[in-house]
Amino acid sequence: MSNPVIETEEHRALRDAVAALGKRYGREYIATVVAEGKHTDELWAEAAGLGYLGVNLPEEYGGGGGGIVELSLVLEELGAAGCPLLMLVVSPAICGTVIARFGTEEQKRTWLPGLADGSRKMAFGITEPDAGSNSHGITTTARKDGDEWVLNGRKVFISGVDIADATLIVGRTEDARTGRLKPCLFIVPRDTPGFGRSPIAMELAAPEKQFELTLDEVRLPAEALVGDEDAGLLQLFAGLNPERIMTAAFALGMGRYALDRAVDYARTRQVWKEPIGAHQAIAHPLAQAHIELELAHLMMQKAAYLYDAGDDMAAGEAANMAKYAAAEAAVRAVDQSVHTLGGNGLTQEYGLASMITAARVARIAPVSREMILNFVSHQSLGLPKSY
Repeated sequence: MSNPVIETEEHRALRDAVAALGKRYGREYIATVVAEGKHTDELWAEAAGLGYLGVNLPEEYGGGGGGIVELSLVLEELGAAGCPLLMLVVSPAICGTVIARFGTEEQKRTWLPGLADGSRKMAFGITEPDAGSNSHGITTTARKDGDEWVLNGRKVFISGVDIADATLIVGRTEDARTGRLKPCLFIVPRDTPGFGRSPIAMELAAPEKQFELTLDEVRLPAEALVGDEDAGLLQLFAGLNPERIMTAAFALGMGRYALDRAVDYARTRQVWKEPIGAHQAIAHPLAQAHIELELAHLMMQKAAYLYDAGDDMAAGEAANMAKYAAAEAAVRAVDQSVHTLGGNGLTQEYGLASMITAARVARIAPVSREMILNFVSHQSLGLPKSY
């Protein structure tokens, strides 16, 4: 395994190529898409055509044969250009990874080529109204009825269901030996009877919409179950670790974009004799933001390399730390960038004010910073639980 701190020549070339693609679209493209109520179809299609969407998926199913290292790089660079694709977190990173690692051969042939070439998308449904970050409190249940599965339950804050061909739903089945409920994953096509969705109004300007899902006696064939019924927890966390790593990439890209705008402004904005960036009260907070983003980036690289190396336990710790660090760094970078521009930081012309809300998403989703602190205090430090 190569050194995660020093990127390979191939990785640098991929980073440059994705950055060039992002530059052709930029923040203005995303703003237009949001204003017109559309989706990022053009950018998604071009990224797919260049092989970026499936860079982490196996070559035998049309992917690039890389891993989360490469896919996180793609998302970070698009974000740094001002045009991140949230569905990269969900479709190829979570769903594609889970199916590639645990799916049946038929599931792999059915879904992976389309996820790799962008012609198909998948959403991921885990969060519930009453469970929140407690994945052990999931109440969506799946019961066997002959050769079929029947699902009932609710999900909230599920991204991109309207543009996804199917949703990978996390439910729970009863263990016949113990009577306890255990997590399992099911592929639920969008038009399955009993599978309903309703949009959630959000104070967030993003192309991807959020939905509440209802599963009312949703009947699925036996082959809708992903992998082994008895390995559901392993399969679930195989998707959650990439989710956290990709969320870190999303946040880092956002933070880099905001910081670049602020640095350019501080370098050229002149109120007194020198540009405002010559004053330490302006320069030092921007330098601090840069340092924090770089430190978070190193942890994200570590997490991605550990995951791709198959060390799920170590990757779990690093992925949570990376997500925490990147979210905190992004929030501070965006806040300082807006502050650097003063009144201009709140104008549509500079496009930074809307990022104040967007940056906080990484602190909240897919798991709150408080739950990450719980994870680290329990798993890393060995402290007792309070719940």
